[in-house]
Amino acid sequence: MQRRHDIDALRVIAFSLLILYHAAMVYVAGWDFHIKSSYQAEWLQYPMIALNRWRMPLLFMISGIAIGLAGIEGHRWRFAGARSLRLLMPLVFGMLLVVPPQTHVQVSAQYGYTGTLLHFYPLYLTHGLCRASQCMLTPTWNHLWYLAYLLPYTLLLLLATPLLQQARRWLLPSPRTLAGLVILPIVWLLSVRLWLAPQFPETHALFDDWAVHAESLPLFLLGYLLATHVWFWDAVQRLRWITLALALFAIGVELGLRWISHYPPSGPIPDWAMLLPWYLIERIARVIYTWIALLTLFGWARALLNRPFHWLPYCTEAVFSWYILHQTLIVVLAYWLIPMRLGAGIEASLVIFGTLAGCLVLHECLIRRVQWLRPLFGLKRERTRLPLPDAPPAIG
Repeated sequence: MQRRHDIDALRVIAFSLLILYHAAMVYVAGWDFHIKSSYQAEWLQYPMIALNRWRMPLLFMISGIAIGLAGIEGHRWRFAGARSLRLLMPLVFGMLLVVPPQTHVQVSAQYGYTGTLLHFYPLYLTHGLCRASQCMLTPTWNHLWYLAYLLPYTLLLLLATPLLQQARRWLLPSPRTLAGLVILPIVWLLSVRLWLAPQFPETHALFDDWAVHAESLPLFLLGYLLATHVWFWDAVQRLRWITLALALFAIGVELGLRWISHYPPSGPIPDWAMLLPWYLIERIARVIYTWIALLTLFGWARALLNRPFHWLPYCTEAVFSWYILHQTLIVVLAYWLIPMRLGAGIEASLVIFGTLAGCLVLHECLIRRVQWLRPLFGLKRERTRLPLPDAPPAIG
């Protein structure tokens, strides 16, 4: 496997931003979350939406790139078995033991449930909970939906590998190919926004989430196709200042139009707004920002991060377990802290730093050191290293 330090580093950064994003969900006004603080701000929607446009597309594309760099073509079915196990075990474990505290907090805060977590757990496994006409289906994967989507995407990619290898050969280094790689994804994303998204809102329920699939799966496959094309990575690095300027302009247009029209950057868009001429401009600006921001991130990462940082191997291993743990820690910490009325700054700081500390302690002191826990958090088992006959035994 080719080692791309910039892709590893970008993955670590993307998941780190995910922790901040989910912590901010407690405080952003107008957006649903498992628990909401009494300290909420509408202005948070603007930086949140600027991050939200590319955070999950980036992760899906990086996942495709990683498979493309792994050179799995000669052993794809063995890879399919190993990858399925590596994704399924954390997903099932997370749904059974990591996610339930989030759901317990949510039903306590929103449904008025008064039972303990131990009392709620059998309900979580078998019944779920209803309030009026609204029901919460359980067990659920909550923030682990990325794993649930990544598994079928990976299997589909492995089935289509012969066709994708042919498609790889069509991506010849030329100005026309590069122009197509800039324009065609924007056209595709615009069609998703205009026609699919209004009919199929985001659910993260896998089977009816057609707009998310139409956006995420092509980016995942495109990441695989582009992974080994050095000319593409050279081009995005060379054009990184231009793409940065275009991305900033596009998100400025989108958020500016929404601000001028006096409705926040959270959906849904009012029916009257869809009839106005600027609606199409806003949609175009949104998809341009999504794709150009991805190109910008790849270009700057290759320029600045493609080197063997001493922290990178540890963080690359830790990022999976932190991803699994972080939202439960955020929700539980917020649930404990909100009644104390500590003030917005203190409360938010304690939620963020408490989550980071919890992830660090649990990963460092427990998950990475207990062999049977490692696969449950997406980590490979450590192989037992036998000392060489003439070498002294390892210390520590």
